[in-house]
Amino acid sequence: MQIKVAPDTFRLAEVFTISRGSRTAAEVLTVSVEGGGHIGRGECVPYARYGETLESVTAQIAGFGGTWQQLADALPAGAARNALDCAFWDHAAKTAGVRVWDLAGLAVPKPEITAYTLSLDTPEVMEAKARRHAHRPLLKIKLGTPDDMARLEAVRRGAPKSTIIVDANEGWTAEVYADLAPHLVRLGVALVEQPLPAGADDLLAEIERPLPVCADESCHDRQSLPALKGKYDAVNIKLDKTGGLTEALALKKEAEVAGYRIMVGCMVGSSLAMAPATLVAQGAMITDLDGPLLLADDREPALLFDESGVHPPVAALWG
Repeated sequence: MQIKVAPDTFRLAEVFTISRGSRTAAEVLTVSVEGGGHIGRGECVPYARYGETLESVTAQIAGFGGTWQQLADALPAGAARNALDCAFWDHAAKTAGVRVWDLAGLAVPKPEITAYTLSLDTPEVMEAKARRHAHRPLLKIKLGTPDDMARLEAVRRGAPKSTIIVDANEGWTAEVYADLAPHLVRLGVALVEQPLPAGADDLLAEIERPLPVCADESCHDRQSLPALKGKYDAVNIKLDKTGGLTEALALKKEAEVAGYRIMVGCMVGSSLAMAPATLVAQGAMITDLDGPLLLADDREPALLFDESGVHPPVAALWG
């Protein structure tokens, strides 16, 4: 097997802002695994929140010289292992001449309604964006400041019929969340992601949770699950956190057995990054695979998004 890694940049359609900062482009790494006349591809998004950079993840990938079976022991859960694992899945499916869901023993995937994310901005701008996207059944709003009440009200005015989920990106304190929670319920918010910082979220076990609370930064792989007990009602599975499709599927199964509801999310990347996650999203409570919808340019062929949601990938894209 020959492994190659290269950086790619995808311009965003507009500035994307969360509580930790803003970006105008998605900086990703594309990995290819070549052998036996077939090429498998995968994509990852190195994330500074987890100490990852394009350079550090590239070095991890370039330093891996083993087989697919050795991958989980050779690299930690994270972006590098994700790109390699998904590339190996793609290569294996192409080599076998079957779709990847057949290879994984999964049912044929169907479209899943996906959230569309409104990034953090002034209430006026967020209301205008909500009006523009009010036709979408599920909106996700980025919050995470002490002044989020006006933003919540503005988005609900702009999109009165959409289901809303909220992502605080670790930006609230327990006091802020406790104050906001009744208003989240009043405004019909269906779920709140990571209201408190990972590692400082024990208070979630002590305060009332009137709506489902989802672990994002607090949940990476199966090893994360014991620490979530009593604090969270759902887990957000992202392939760049789990280290690929293999662990994502295993995490989903174990989390469901433990009684957690499932959200499947993403970093901001191209259709190649989302494609494997469409398999994990089957039957999930919340699918949040809108990365390609936020881009000015995407890969070709791209994932299909329509009124039915995000469709599974065509073979020419992945799997």
